[in-house]
Amino acid sequence: MQFGVTDRAKDRRGGSGTSATCDVGLKMILHEFSQSLMATAPPAGLTHALAGLLRDAKGDWTRAHESAQQDEGREGSWVHAYLHRKEGDQGNAAYWYSRANKPVCREPLDAEWLSIVKILLG
Repeated sequence: MQFGVTDRAKDRRGGSGTSATCDVGLKMILHEFSQSLMATAPPAGLTHALAGLLRDAKGDWTRAHESAQQDEGREGSWVHAYLHRKEGDQGNAAYWYSRANKPVCREPLDAEWLSIVKILLG
């Protein structure tokens, strides 16, 4: 199962579909994700894209990049783009943003990291 998409996580997000309920559920899931930064390895069942973001947050760009490369879909491409932008390779980042079907990001790196995490967990 993917982190943040388990039945338990869906239950916490609430079945009513209200924005307030979803916001509370997302905050709980985001808190759990942030707590996993303390662990030595990403939690079991975490997607490659999210594992890459965790590794990046821990300062391991190389392993973060390896994780992102294992996901050939849009999520992995998006994380891949973020990582190359962080590295300073804007041309390579633009290619990966295109593969992710996302515009090239112009916001600060920490804000982009959080945006990606929220969307991938949501």
